[in-house]
Amino acid sequence: MKAKLILLLLASYLWMPLAGAQSLYGTSTGQVKIYSDTPLETIEALNQKVGALINLESGDLAVQMKITDFNFPNKLMQEHFNENYMESEKYPMANFKGKITQKIDPAQSGTVTLKASGTMTIHGVSRPASIEGKATLGKNTIELEFRFMVKPEEYKVEIPSLVITKIAEDIEVSGKLNLIERSAL
Repeated sequence: MKAKLILLLLASYLWMPLAGAQSLYGTSTGQVKIYSDTPLETIEALNQKVGALINLESGDLAVQMKITDFNFPNKLMQEHFNENYMESEKYPMANFKGKITQKIDPAQSGTVTLKASGTMTIHGVSRPASIEGKATLGKNTIELEFRFMVKPEEYKVEIPSLVITKIAEDIEVSGKLNLIERSAL
């Protein structure tokens, strides 16, 4: 029930007509990892509750996640991430809304390279974004994998000078979304 609710919210977020949509794929258990590496510290966190929805007919793509769903090996680091940097109470969600620039044929199988262009919102700041990745097409499934870099300063995430040398200027974001065909939501 929770998965269907998340997908319905994503569908409404896309503003796409769902009536008769034959090529709708989604998940509520996608994974997104953040990674920062400096000589002083390596920071990693994983979010395994990422919602995503793609309409193959229109190319519309939406990805959404709660910031507090990122899990860090170090709980103190997780607390600092949510309270001091991401201000998760004030900005609880991050998302991407855009279009895949190539047409995906669900009848074919194999791996194809994709590019999506749209708007990414992190920490309450929305910016244009282009993301490259690959899609592995299977029977009623699409596995999307992607990797890109984010500069915290571009999303007005302030890093205190005391720890600035422990956090990379560019944070690597990678993900894997195993989407399944949704015949009806």
